[in-house]
Amino acid sequence: MKYSKEELVKYRLSRAKEAFDDGKILASNERWNAAANRLYYACFYIVSAYLAKKEIRATTHTGLKTIFNKELVKSGKIDKEDGIVFNQLFGIRQEADYEDFQSV
Repeated sequence: MKYSKEELVKYRLSRAKEAFDDGKILASNERWNAAANRLYYACFYIVSAYLAKKEIRATTHTGLKTIFNKELVKSGKIDKEDGIVFNQLFGIRQEADYEDFQSV
């Protein structure tokens, strides 16, 4: 089934809110690795929604981060501090999900 661009953007924003809410719950229970994962995905879905709206496709997480930095941070569409947060969450999520004995 093919969905409209608007439906895709709405869906991704819904996923972002869900991931953010999950992250808050996990953080309140000191589940830091899982919280980092969900907070990263909240940002990931927001950026994915923006890219979908602009009809830009990223096929990997690294690709999405690269496009995010070029399209939003370097262009000045968002504050550099917000760009730093997303990039830090990317790294923290990588460590939390893939490194042994890692605790955020």
